[in-house]
Amino acid sequence: MPVHSKVKKQKSPDLFEIENGLLAAEHAALQSGVFRVAGVDEAGRGPLAGPVVAAAVMFPSACLQGEPADIIAGIQDSKVLSAKKRAQLLPEILQYPGVIVGVGCCDSTEIDQLNILRATHLAMRKALLNMKELPGLALVDGLPVQGLPTDSRSMIKGDRRCFSIAAASIVAKETRDSMMKELDLKYPEYGFAQHKGYGTRKHITALEKWGPCPIHRRSFAPVRVRETLKAEGHTP
Repeated sequence: MPVHSKVKKQKSPDLFEIENGLLAAEHAALQSGVFRVAGVDEAGRGPLAGPVVAAAVMFPSACLQGEPADIIAGIQDSKVLSAKKRAQLLPEILQYPGVIVGVGCCDSTEIDQLNILRATHLAMRKALLNMKELPGLALVDGLPVQGLPTDSRSMIKGDRRCFSIAAASIVAKETRDSMMKELDLKYPEYGFAQHKGYGTRKHITALEKWGPCPIHRRSFAPVRVRETLKAEGHTP
């Protein structure tokens, strides 16, 4: 009969729970011998229109050994920052000495073909491939992502816990907002510059009046329903 050991197996500690703070993940990676670490995040999974945009941001390893404020003060999850603060931080990120940034997008057609989850993962892959140098490790916000061109580690609420992911969230958000402002000039009746494609009351009212435009995501139920109603001649 097999002999069952009474010694409990010890689980190895989570690499990224060794210390607290926005640079804990980066510090742990550096201590393990990984010196090219990028944060990856997306913007635009929820809207009814426009692209989903992902960004990858890799700061020089030397600067990651300090404190967040020593690199760029004020970096945190883009969702808790004001539009003014995000606009201020974006050039600081992009112009930081030695930083490497990549951006990837999937438009509404790709989203409808793939579904929003797969399109988001593809945008992340594009963002990493658009970097002039691939990282040794990608710290990715959310659940695990398959098919990335480098080793990765997922972090739930990573945009609140990890400096590099927070920086990527700002780049992704600001890039997408700029794209939606440009699309507003092409389709002014929908108000994309204000709501960025999210399902606000104003957006839904415009959808009911005009029906979907080419950048609407027809795989999303609110768009699909209103496209059907418009085709059948129903008016609000």
